[in-house]
Amino acid sequence: MSSQVIKDAFNVLKEETKALLHVHPEVPVISEKDASSPNWPFRFYRDYVSKNCPVLIEGGCDHFPALSKWTPQYFMDTFPDKEVTVAVTPNGYADGLAPKITEKGKVQYFVLPEEVQMTMKEFLTKLDDQNRQHICYIQKQNSNLTEDFGELMEDVDSEIPWASEAFNKKPDAINFWMGDARAITSMHKDPYENIYCVLDGFKDFILIPPTDLPYVPHRTYPVGTYKDVISKTSNIEDKQTEKIEWVAVDPLKKQHYEKYPQFNNATQYKIRVNSGDALYIPSLWFHHVRQSHKCIAVNYWYDMEYDIKYCYYRMLKRLTQP
Repeated sequence: MSSQVIKDAFNVLKEETKALLHVHPEVPVISEKDASSPNWPFRFYRDYVSKNCPVLIEGGCDHFPALSKWTPQYFMDTFPDKEVTVAVTPNGYADGLAPKITEKGKVQYFVLPEEVQMTMKEFLTKLDDQNRQHICYIQKQNSNLTEDFGELMEDVDSEIPWASEAFNKKPDAINFWMGDARAITSMHKDPYENIYCVLDGFKDFILIPPTDLPYVPHRTYPVGTYKDVISKTSNIEDKQTEKIEWVAVDPLKKQHYEKYPQFNNATQYKIRVNSGDALYIPSLWFHHVRQSHKCIAVNYWYDMEYDIKYCYYRMLKRLTQP
């Protein structure tokens, strides 16, 4: 099969999905009232999950006690001595790309954050110090809300009832997020159905559908970990032979649109999730995230169904590999 035939097939896929699903690259928005009707789990599955389409529910987590309680000052007053795991980076990109000077010259690495143990008071104090040269973010994942912040579970739902009914399962993980406005989540995808709830501040998402995979460049990178970031002698420690495939493009960098011209064809959905809102990010959708300073959020990961759509995605991924 020639490369031109494959390229033409990608164009057909883009045009067909654009006509059926992505006529207007805007995330649908509904109200909490719409999402509280008895038939909402069915409509949510029919209109969004089955179509692999995101939706924002305004006020979707308004009923969480956390919405009126959780502020940086609340955590300072209530849990000042609590030990927390903080991701620390020199540039705000935890689990992202950064250059390292090697014997072969400058090499792009996928770099994990340095994980530092500190008290909640120390963490919040660092967030207030805008002159520091390191960036802190609580973003451990792996259900860190239930594992590390169990005392906070009474302030949020242990599941999203309508999502659990629609997916016919309980969440695999519930994660807690709080950090610096300079902390950025690089473009990536997850094998989870994601219900993302903002409880203080806001998050700005850029979403790209998995059908646009041919226009989202990937490369294979060596893996490293930041070390000694707080001491200002930051370096990237090589993880030996470990490598990872990662998205090569940052949608915030104009030069990347020139370096990777195919990325200009990717359909970008941009949406702000405000305090009290809940965003459904379908499985395998690419997403890039920024936030307001000291934004607080939780998200619920439901394991995706490995159905026929996943088979098509794997085929598309194989066709796009360099």
